[in-house]
Amino acid sequence: MITSDRLLLRPHTPEDLEAILAVTTDAAVNQFIRGMPTTREEAWRRLLQHTGHWSLFGYGMFAVVERATGTVMGELGLANFHRGLGASFDGSPEAGWLLRGAFHGKGFASEAMSAVLRWFDETRSELRTVCIIDPDNASSIQLATRLGFSPFGASEYRGATVTMFERQRPQLGREPSHLSN
Repeated sequence: MITSDRLLLRPHTPEDLEAILAVTTDAAVNQFIRGMPTTREEAWRRLLQHTGHWSLFGYGMFAVVERATGTVMGELGLANFHRGLGASFDGSPEAGWLLRGAFHGKGFASEAMSAVLRWFDETRSELRTVCIIDPDNASSIQLATRLGFSPFGASEYRGATVTMFERQRPQLGREPSHLSN
């Protein structure tokens, strides 16, 4: 578990099924992301996938919980999705963030991903992380840039063009300004 000023980040539990379905069927989430689960069965498989990833790799996606209310706002973290985008992408842990539209624009994704990346950098040996973003998703591109990601290419994924971003782990012992809460 990771805590920040306003958030608790924890692995998913079976009780998160409805929250996952609420996130993956949210119109704001689906504006830029294709192929999200739309049924309880698909959301359940996603929950199991997240849990299994933690078991296999020791890291994965977190449920994002607002500490003040206990509300599951979304999910984010790092994972090996094996998207088939080539060795320059698929060989590195991939960052991803999904928050329901009601929580957009309030700094929650930045606060949570900053904490996750700090934890990942302190506990893992990987030197590079990546992410993909729809080129029209200005908010996610801005967040990725604040988190230290830089574009390095473009690719096709699920029938759409995506921009590929990469981030090099900061030197140990120095916390970059973009990771402050």
